[in-house]
Amino acid sequence: MDARAIIAELRRGQSPSDSEISWFAQGLASGEVSDAQAGAFAMAVCLQGLSQEARRALTLAMRDSGDVLNWDLGGPVLDKHSTGGVGDCVSLLLAPALAECGAYVPMISGRGLGHTGGTLDKLEAIPGLTTQVSEEQLYEITRDVGCSIVGATGSIAPADKRLYAIRDVTATVESLDLITASILSKKLAASPEALVLDVKIGTGAFMKSQAEAEALARSLVETANAAGCKCTALITDMNQPVASSLGNALEIAEVMRALTSGKPSQLSELSALLGAEVLFSCGLAASLDEGAEKLRSRLMDGRAAERFGRMIAAQGGPADFAENWQECLPAAPIQRQVFAPVAGYLSAIAGEALGLAVVRLGGGRMVENDRIDPAVGIWGLPRLGTALERGAPLAVIHAGTEAAADEAEQALLNAIRISDEAPKLPPLIHERIA
Repeated sequence: MDARAIIAELRRGQSPSDSEISWFAQGLASGEVSDAQAGAFAMAVCLQGLSQEARRALTLAMRDSGDVLNWDLGGPVLDKHSTGGVGDCVSLLLAPALAECGAYVPMISGRGLGHTGGTLDKLEAIPGLTTQVSEEQLYEITRDVGCSIVGATGSIAPADKRLYAIRDVTATVESLDLITASILSKKLAASPEALVLDVKIGTGAFMKSQAEAEALARSLVETANAAGCKCTALITDMNQPVASSLGNALEIAEVMRALTSGKPSQLSELSALLGAEVLFSCGLAASLDEGAEKLRSRLMDGRAAERFGRMIAAQGGPADFAENWQECLPAAPIQRQVFAPVAGYLSAIAGEALGLAVVRLGGGRMVENDRIDPAVGIWGLPRLGTALERGAPLAVIHAGTEAAADEAEQALLNAIRISDEAPKLPPLIHERIA
């Protein structure tokens, strides 16, 4: 095998063989392929694209460059992946709710990226909790509790880790083929029987248009199914945050309110609709409607909250978190109420701008090694279409300093639009891709 020959094939628009792609992925993991060759490979794929078969081969080759988990449990292993947004804490509701339906859910999740929050960063706002566990510990927690949410070990898809870093500095991040292989190589390494994809679209998402979101959803679904994993995708709305709060501890508080209040919300409904896809795919529900109803009941009656508390304890968090979460979570020293500057209807929210405001507060990373402040963020943002009086409470800024609160308040006011007429509200689900 020769990296130069494989790159030349791609540059000419030809598809390398499965064995060539497999060799290249192993070379990425081992270091046999140089950084220059990895960058040339990524650029060739970005410019010429891959066939569906080559995309599947690259996904499986990057998956197989490291450990692939094996399960011997009493029910199906299920998973979910989101392409990222603001106020998106669905995974934290969905994992315990699916476990309450008889599934096992070992979620390998990520950290914040750009303006979007990271599931691992949110969980680590809980004192004592760790998201870095060994594969043996992951198996034990998943077996005993039914769900776990952890970070990938260094032995999961190392070829992707190497190629992702190269893509980041070679302007090849946006390649649909490389995005697909990157996402699925890590997800398929956890060996789920069924996978649901939450592809976000709107002002708070990476994908801003229907065409972009649909292209990514179809690429992911086709590739996952071709690789032997039952997969569907929902294109869901991100023109406003999923939860009404942004920030790590604040979103954990949103999760606990959703799990313990017994009241439906957009957060719980989206969780039920996404989870219904995998319950139906693996036979734990006879229909999508039955699956959604099962999940709604477990989210509303406290069973998912109890399961979530067990997961928190198993990962090192407080044993009584489900009962005493309000006392456990960190609080910011400054909590400033922001008021509506004019009367009218909340008609638009610039989600990406709000996400970046939370990052600047310290709730995300400007550079890779930044330390996150788990307590900061924006709490209580109203939903689109809410009628507001001039001077009515709009949201609460949680900040570490007065100067940071000043900046976040201005960013919040710049990120919203209040109009005389009520807006047309976007649907929660734009499209289903199966």
